[in-house]
Amino acid sequence: MSVVNYAVNENICIISMANKPVNALSKAIRTGLIDAMNMALANDNVEAIVITSELALFSAGADISEFSSGDLAPILPDVLTLVENSSKPVVAAVNGGAFGGGLELALACHYRLSTNHNKVGLPEVHLGILPGAGGTQRLPRLIAPEKALQMIVTGAPTSVKAISELFVSIVEPSELLVQAIKVAKQAVGKVIPATSLIKLSSSPEIEALCEQTKVQTSAKARGFFAPAKCIEAVKAAFELPFAQGLKREGELFEECMHTPQARAQQHFFFAERVAGALPQIAKDTALRDIKQVAIIGAGTMGGGIAMNFANVGIPVVLLELEQAALDKGLELIRRNYENSAKKGKLTQEQVEQRMELLTGTTSYDDLSEVDLVIEAVFEKMSVKKQVFEALDKVCKPGAILASNTSTLDLDEIAQCTSREQDVIGLHFFSPANVMKLLEIVQGAKTADDVIKTAMHLAKTIKKVGVLVGVCFGFVGNRMIEVYGREAGRLMLEGATPQQIDKVIYDFGLPMGPFTMGDMAGLDIGYFVRQSRKEFISHDPSYCTVADELVEAGRVGLKAGKGVYLYDAGSRSPIPDPSVLDIAKRKAKELGIQRRDISDQEILERCIYPLINEGANILLEGIAQRASDIDVIYVYGYGFPVYRGGPMKFADEIGVKEVLARMKHYETALGEYGKHWFTPSPLLEELAQKQQTFAGFKA
Repeated sequence: MSVVNYAVNENICIISMANKPVNALSKAIRTGLIDAMNMALANDNVEAIVITSELALFSAGADISEFSSGDLAPILPDVLTLVENSSKPVVAAVNGGAFGGGLELALACHYRLSTNHNKVGLPEVHLGILPGAGGTQRLPRLIAPEKALQMIVTGAPTSVKAISELFVSIVEPSELLVQAIKVAKQAVGKVIPATSLIKLSSSPEIEALCEQTKVQTSAKARGFFAPAKCIEAVKAAFELPFAQGLKREGELFEECMHTPQARAQQHFFFAERVAGALPQIAKDTALRDIKQVAIIGAGTMGGGIAMNFANVGIPVVLLELEQAALDKGLELIRRNYENSAKKGKLTQEQVEQRMELLTGTTSYDDLSEVDLVIEAVFEKMSVKKQVFEALDKVCKPGAILASNTSTLDLDEIAQCTSREQDVIGLHFFSPANVMKLLEIVQGAKTADDVIKTAMHLAKTIKKVGVLVGVCFGFVGNRMIEVYGREAGRLMLEGATPQQIDKVIYDFGLPMGPFTMGDMAGLDIGYFVRQSRKEFISHDPSYCTVADELVEAGRVGLKAGKGVYLYDAGSRSPIPDPSVLDIAKRKAKELGIQRRDISDQEILERCIYPLINEGANILLEGIAQRASDIDVIYVYGYGFPVYRGGPMKFADEIGVKEVLARMKHYETALGEYGKHWFTPSPLLEELAQKQQTFAGFKA
């Protein structure tokens, strides 16, 4: 079947796109549109043209995989020029979502109709680029400048009702094609309203709007290249004639396209989509039905996990052994929903609907019919085992038993049951009702259908699931440990917490390691270290300042003091000289020479060991792909998406460079360097073969 179909009905040509799954505007579809348009223009029986889609989407936009192919002819701007300059009226029947080049195609048509409840958008900024087929020049000619700027700079999907001026009519889906043909017939013989003929001019108001938009987006756009160029392109629509504006848009598009930010953002686009791929599991593996879920533990984490399921209509049973703890947990969930309602994100009716899906119990016997249980209790092996032994006794055959453990050995947990094949790790990140990442931990005996069901469930509850193997900390927390270790060591050697946090913030993370530690609670890392003393006993400097702070009750924000001090009700960290005094005393006790440390050394020593640990994880098969590690780090730890994740960042700066600096610190830091900066064999191999993490296959 052709990706573009052509039919003539009562002197109206219907050109319909059918490029599954989302009408990506590939070379084939661009060629098909040009051929169909030329046929319609050459056919004397055709008086007008309707462009629509045979799929649920009008078009999701460009085929991004073609960006690196080099064979882009015919380019989309040429297709749209042909449409806009048509001597016969062209109507876009936007039957579903129109995004990126899909919306640009609709903008090039002379008339547009859409279905109600539809959304459209120009999301190119999320790929590190800007609309490059006239979107920045046509959209401001058709809707209010402030709306056009917001759509282009944020890339957010927009309801067609919010930009109703863009459409001749917004109708029920069943009426769309009939109404589009009617509009096409009525347009015959009339002056064709080409968007390019609409004249715009600059003004102090437009200048102020562009400046205001730049200020408003500066915080969210920190580190990104494309947003400022989007504003520049829209501004050009008001300052230049249409043809020159298109030329300027093209120049700005090329500027964006050749930046590390664009390469990183496009890498991440594909990384997120491939993360759910399970090539090792047969495609015909059946899913297990998940109609009811139980959560063990109604604390902050358990309650957040429960909300994910209630949000999508799946009933949840929350279990706590004490009624008071259960009541407190349910009340916290209600308060979270009520806060969302106050912000206009939910109606009161939706709040009540979700709360009705949540029931509480203090008895394991009430879990006998659930399809999935997620344990979210204290991170201690003995406690986890008690829970799983109880679940093994009461849960029905085929129920999936999941642990939310963030560091513990899932296989050891599974072994205390009679059904190891049904045990899996579902590691949610805090706050669980907000964070998109879900680490799905595959045990040694976890069944294929359990893994496939878990990955499918992640999508159901609007999470990005990434499959990982069993080891200490899995992927995310195993890597974050080395990052935190280096931050603590750098403080002993002479850097201040503020300097280290600023370097990491300037690199692009939302906060530095010490601010993050205070926010999460320093006691969390302390308990993990206490359980792993035998693995770190060779390094007496290991997070020693943090340990002393915790033992003094300084566990972070929740206590009003950690590495930093906090005023009551404030989350703003205040430097505390006494913490540096502890660091100086500890350094003296350990014989560590304090010195001035450069920002570059801080960056390298925090980020490069992170990359090195990722290399070891790949070598051990704990992660399937380097890009999976990137997804985990962007969504779980705030690694800047405009750097693509730690493994993409390594590829961007060069694996050889990372290896050289690891070797430098291995030598320069003496015994400490020999312990902690030994390069991964995979890092050495890739550097020697001049290969990348992206190209690595286990």
